[in-house]
Amino acid sequence: MFKVSRHLSWDDHETVVIGLFQKNNQLEGIASELDEIMNGEITSLIKEGDLSPKKKSITKIHTLGKLKTKRIYFVGLGKESDYQFEIARDTFGKLFKTIHTTKIESITILLDTFTTEKVDSNESGHALAEAFALSTYKIQDYKHRSNEPEREIREITVISEGDYEEVKASLAVGFSYGCGTNTARTLVNMPGNILTATELANQALGLAEKYGFESEILEKEDMEKLGMGALLAVNKGSVEPPKMIVLKYQGREEWNNVIGLVGKGITFDTGGYSIKPKNGIVGMKTDMGGAAAVLGAMQIIGETRPDQNVIAVIPSTDNMISGNAMKPDDVIISLSGKTIEVLNTDAEGRLALADAVTYAKHHGANVLVDVATLTGGVIVALGTEMTGAMTNNEALFEQVLEASNECGEPVWRLPITEKDKERVRNSKMADLNNSPGREGHAIMAGAFIGEFTEGTPWVHLDIAGTATASKASHLGPSGATGVMTRTLAAFVETFEVDKQKM
Repeated sequence: MFKVSRHLSWDDHETVVIGLFQKNNQLEGIASELDEIMNGEITSLIKEGDLSPKKKSITKIHTLGKLKTKRIYFVGLGKESDYQFEIARDTFGKLFKTIHTTKIESITILLDTFTTEKVDSNESGHALAEAFALSTYKIQDYKHRSNEPEREIREITVISEGDYEEVKASLAVGFSYGCGTNTARTLVNMPGNILTATELANQALGLAEKYGFESEILEKEDMEKLGMGALLAVNKGSVEPPKMIVLKYQGREEWNNVIGLVGKGITFDTGGYSIKPKNGIVGMKTDMGGAAAVLGAMQIIGETRPDQNVIAVIPSTDNMISGNAMKPDDVIISLSGKTIEVLNTDAEGRLALADAVTYAKHHGANVLVDVATLTGGVIVALGTEMTGAMTNNEALFEQVLEASNECGEPVWRLPITEKDKERVRNSKMADLNNSPGREGHAIMAGAFIGEFTEGTPWVHLDIAGTATASKASHLGPSGATGVMTRTLAAFVETFEVDKQKM
């Protein structure tokens, strides 16, 4: 897919891409050399407004036989002082989307024209490869197609004077981040009759086999023996068996300082007897977005092999209605031993996560990050561009926040106060209740999960608003976003025990 070279020969490349910063219409470097070859035509195009260095502008010119290179794409990068990694990634995304429609199969990118002091060749290479994977992603649908193969970009040659091995490595890492996110997207887009808990477990086992992870799939009988009453209660209305999915990656010699990644894997959510309205139930195949993010992150971890220890735990089932389904007013016993009064069967994700968090701790997790499409309340609070976060540990949250900012997946912290904790503990019949009311609904869900961390440093990420997008972007189509996949992987890669009070 990617080739790296230090030198450009106009005779060997049909399609060349050059980045162009706004510098008072003054051309530099390769652009200036090309302008001389083209008898000043590039300067003229800029002055006449037919070629723009403004941010994210894409201009194609034909060389008309003056070079063996047939076409050149100029990519506007805006002011050099404003240029940063996220702009580079989005701009590359727009570029690849533009070229993807032309059926060109091979392109050459002059990477050094996309670099500055703030965004070096390694960061630019990462942005390029990640954007390529993300922007050219196609939804895996079930429509009939012709057997004629589609023409698409199959080879990208990267020209750079940077360190060859480092540039090559940055391309590989960036591509793995994009591909991991695409894996999460595909899982979230899959219909619930195809992506059952059993199939989700199979997907996890496929990753384990490919990357050498240790794996464990708990069946219903195993859960009954262990006492996973919370997850089992959610599953009671279903004909599909539940699965507790575990993947273990050991990147250190000793199994310590373990990062626990926990993802909600509800493959379809009717709401149970607290049934969702007809408009609200459509799209509930996406209620396993947290599980998808965790599996996508584990794929990236498998590719990049960080020096960390990671345990991934995914509680999976659908939430259906039948004569056996859990009911409002039921009291259940979780794996932790805490009893829970069910006031809302549509608050099922936090029940599944409760047992998963406890099980991650049983596997030695020293810090926890859970990811879930958990509440409509977080959408009301933060909209669809911002992931909600809650925590019991400032130092851990800061590391997650830094990773999210680097990956362009912003999060905003919501508070959990002692009064919030008192609300989830307010039950005449049990230790906890699963739904204290509409007020601060997203916070109540986080506070409930926090009860099962029992002091273990923890961050909760509610992606109900960000797991899907209603509109396409430069980095992908509408539908599943794969949000938090890259953040989790970046967090694992950069996690520092010294910053965290274990």
